[in-house]
Amino acid sequence: MKKFVKVLICLVILAAIVGVFGAVYTVKENQYAAVMQFGKIVRVDETAGLKIKIPFIQTVTFIPKSIQINDTAASDVITEDKKSMIADNYTLWKVTDPIKFAQTLSASTAMANDRTSVATYNATKNIISSMTQDEVIAARGEKLTTLITEDANRNMGNYGIEIVKTEIKSLDLPEDNKEAVYERMISERNNIAASYTAEGKAEAQKIRNETDRQVIVMKAEAEKQADVLVAEGEQAYMQKMAEAYNDPDKANFYAFLRSLDALKTSLLGGNKTVILDKESELAKILYGAGLVS
Repeated sequence: MKKFVKVLICLVILAAIVGVFGAVYTVKENQYAAVMQFGKIVRVDETAGLKIKIPFIQTVTFIPKSIQINDTAASDVITEDKKSMIADNYTLWKVTDPIKFAQTLSASTAMANDRTSVATYNATKNIISSMTQDEVIAARGEKLTTLITEDANRNMGNYGIEIVKTEIKSLDLPEDNKEAVYERMISERNNIAASYTAEGKAEAQKIRNETDRQVIVMKAEAEKQADVLVAEGEQAYMQKMAEAYNDPDKANFYAFLRSLDALKTSLLGGNKTVILDKESELAKILYGAGLVS
């Protein structure tokens, strides 16, 4: 009998220990803890720490609180102008309503990845099919990411999750038409380059023409100024000469010098003979000097 009592006491102690450990659980910073009782959620613990539940009756399901990444498979999509492209995406998502997440997706990240993959594919197909191939290429980057993310996120609230971002890792062309598209893109870039070159040459010619016009105007202005200065110099010279020879004696002396200069100029070169009228001023000068008889 004593032996039976000892065994019973041991079993009670063991059950108490198991019950204590079964009633305590720990929630981490990056987790939600959904407490289930008879298949229904009775509460959700959102803060980290040591928590208590009813052992053997309540169970705990841990749900990720951090952002999850889902790498979706590459898929073919068709543009509005019926061009085929290959899109390869990855999706970032997080749980925003742990109760809905547990009720609709059984708190399974695998099921959530499947759901976000479908939403991402449909959104990528919808957005790209509404754009031409050139528009898709031009929108690559933040613009295309935003459009696809908004479309993919449309019904995710029903599952208690939010798609934070759907990013296109690569957006390529099928091998059969890649070369043709590249050639067309090269041709377009060459046309743009030729246009820029033509515009540059036209602008350069315009600048040259304007510069030539300014040079002509400046040269004409300089020549005009030079003519004015020459005229002013001659005028000043004549005025000085008039002032210097403003009486008969000085005038006669000036006439004498001018006559000698004229005679000197006429005798330059080889042998020269000068025929003068006897009444001319030069003849009078020569007769007066005794140089002729």
